[in-house]
Amino acid sequence: MAWRIELSGKAAKALEKLDRDDAQRILVFLRERLAKEANPRRLGKPLQGTLEFWRYRVGDYRLLCTIEDERITVVVLRIGHRREVYR
Repeated sequence: MAWRIELSGKAAKALEKLDRDDAQRILVFLRERLAKEANPRRLGKPLQGTLEFWRYRVGDYRLLCTIEDERITVVVLRIGHRREVYR
C-alpha cells in the first residue's frame, strides 16, 4: 500500500530554500521510504505529549507531519534544521 505525500505551503517553501543536496535527500526519503512503507509510524516518532504529530529525521533536518489514515496520506507541515524546527 502506497501512502500519498502532501507538502503544506510552509513546508514547500522551506524545501525550496534548502541547498539542492539536502532537498534531494529529503525528497528521496519521502518518495522512496515513507511513501512505500506499509506503516509510516514505524519510521518516525510521535512528538512528545501528542500522538497527532510525528517527526522524521533526515540527516540534520526534521520533518513534522500528520498522518491521515482515512485518506492514506502523510501531510508534511514543517521542514527545518533540527535546532530551529521545534520553535
